[in-house]
Amino acid sequence: MKKTAIFHTSLPKTALAAAVALGLGTASLAVAQDKPTVNVATDPSFVPFEMMDQETGEMTGFDMDIINEIAERAGFEVDLTTMEFNGIIPAVQTGSQEIAIAGITITDERAEIVDFSDPYYDSGLRIIVRDDNNEVTTIDDLEGMSIATKIGSTSYDYLTEKFGDDADVTPYPGTSDMYMALLGRNVDAAFYDAPNVGYFTQTRGEGRTKVVGPLYEGQQYGIVFNKGSDWVEPSNEALADMHKDGTYDEIYTKWFGETPSDE
Repeated sequence: MKKTAIFHTSLPKTALAAAVALGLGTASLAVAQDKPTVNVATDPSFVPFEMMDQETGEMTGFDMDIINEIAERAGFEVDLTTMEFNGIIPAVQTGSQEIAIAGITITDERAEIVDFSDPYYDSGLRIIVRDDNNEVTTIDDLEGMSIATKIGSTSYDYLTEKFGDDADVTPYPGTSDMYMALLGRNVDAAFYDAPNVGYFTQTRGEGRTKVVGPLYEGQQYGIVFNKGSDWVEPSNEALADMHKDGTYDEIYTKWFGETPSDE
């Protein structure tokens, strides 16, 4: 009959338990340390997607929850860097940053120099005016007016292509600058990504601004990667799993108050 091997030790039970616990702790630490650290860039002014928590000094927002969840599932640690939006794509393209998430619209032009994840947010462009402005109801009404938008954004591209010299389009480095220009009557209107515009009218701009007109140029946001990045596939798998198990809906509801439609 085959005998079962018995492990003998001269250590007291308490010492043995401590040794085992220490070994498990060391193993867990080793596993954590085995995770590669990835440089991730974001824009600190695109609320509620990414913004600075003034109390903790940490970045928070929809995009931050998304990328942290993806990192956990895909197996990497996030080393976050904040920068102005117009510098993000060049930073990933040149390799100083490996990944970027900042409400970045997927476009053919950008896809020539960086890789994108599968779309993770459906968006578009909206007009915002002061609450006392009853002249603007559609994009065509902005002809001949002064319009604020954000440097490097698809909204800037849209405006310059549509109006050329028939409107005074001013790009600002941050959304706060853009909205201050609107409230300060330095511009007649602002034109930018729908979720950010809507969030502003419900918070700092409540009672002073309003969103008008339909949604223009339906867009989708994607996470940006270096060309040929090994993180694209595991990130897409993580996104798919987040949709399947309800995690994406939980994060979406936390920041936007309602679950996105399947339509």
